[in-house]
Amino acid sequence: MVRMSWPTPANLMAATFAATLATVFVVSKWLSSPKDEWFYEKEILWPGQKFGIQMAGPMLVDTQSKYQHIQIFDSVTYGRVLVLDGAIQVTERDEFSYQEMITHLPMYSHPNPTSVLIVGGGDGGVVREVAKHPGVTRIVWCEIDEDVVKYSKEYFAKTMATAVDDPRLELHFIDAAKFVKEEASKGRKFDVIIVDSSDPVGPAETLYTADFYKDMQRGLTAGGVISTQGECLWLHLEIIGRVLGECGRLFTQVNYAFTTIPTYPSGQIGFILASNATSGTVLGAPVREPTPSVQAQMRYYSPAVHRAAFVLPQFAETAIGPHRKAIA
Repeated sequence: MVRMSWPTPANLMAATFAATLATVFVVSKWLSSPKDEWFYEKEILWPGQKFGIQMAGPMLVDTQSKYQHIQIFDSVTYGRVLVLDGAIQVTERDEFSYQEMITHLPMYSHPNPTSVLIVGGGDGGVVREVAKHPGVTRIVWCEIDEDVVKYSKEYFAKTMATAVDDPRLELHFIDAAKFVKEEASKGRKFDVIIVDSSDPVGPAETLYTADFYKDMQRGLTAGGVISTQGECLWLHLEIIGRVLGECGRLFTQVNYAFTTIPTYPSGQIGFILASNATSGTVLGAPVREPTPSVQAQMRYYSPAVHRAAFVLPQFAETAIGPHRKAIA
C-alpha cells in the first residue's frame, strides 16, 4: 500500500503559481507565433478603414530605402506580399488582375505598339505583361527606387520579376517626371506609356500633376496611348475627376476603367486611359486581340473583360461620365 501524503498549503500555492506561469507562457507563445501575427495597412488616403493580412512568418524585408519604407512577408492565404510606406502594393494571389489590366488595356487599344515606357512598377509585373507582346521592340522602364527592384528580383523572381532580363528592356533609376520631360524634349516618343505608380503621396506625388501629363502627351507618338493607376471609385472620385479633367484638355480621347482586386482599398482600383489618336485607336474596346497562345497566359484580361471594364456603377458614372472624351 502506497502511503499518500497531502500537500501543505504552502506547497499547494507554489504548485498553483507554477502551473499559472506555465499556462501564461504557453498562451503568450501561441499569441506571438508568426501564424497569429497580422499585418494592417497604414494609409492616409482611406481613413477609417484598413486591410489586414495574416502573416505566415516574420518579415523577410523590413528596411527604409532612400525614398520609402519597404516590407516583404509571406502570408497565410495571399502568398508573398510587397508593402511600401505601409500600403500593400502586390500580393502573389491577386496581382495579375491589376498588372494585366493596366498593361493590356492600352496595349490592345493600340493597333501596333512597338515602343513602351513603363513608369514605376518596381515589382516587375508590368514589365512581365508588356514582354508578352512580340511586336514590342523597345521597353524602357523608369523606376525611382532601386531597392524595390533589387528586392523584387530576389523575392518575386518566379512570379512578377520574371522578365527583368528581357533583351528589349532598358532600366533607368531616375525620377519619372524628370525622365519623361527629358525624353520629350529630345523628341524620343513612345507608342504606349504605362504609369504604375503608388498613391499620390511621397515619391509618387509628382506623377499626378498637370505638368506630368503634359510631358507624357508630348512623349507619345501619333496615336499613342497612356494608362495610369487611377485610384478607387469608392474613395477617390474627386481625385479621379480632377485628373480626367486635366487629361481632357490635353488628349483627344479620355476614358476610365476598373478592375477588382481583393487586397486594394475597397477591393477595387481604376485606370485612366488617354490618347492623342484621331483614328485607329479606340479607348473602351480592343482594336486587336491576343493570339491564342498569349491569351492562354492571361488569368484576368480578355477582350470581353476589356470592354466590360469601362462600364461603371451609376454613382461613379454620374461623377466620371462627363469627363469621358471620345473622337467624333
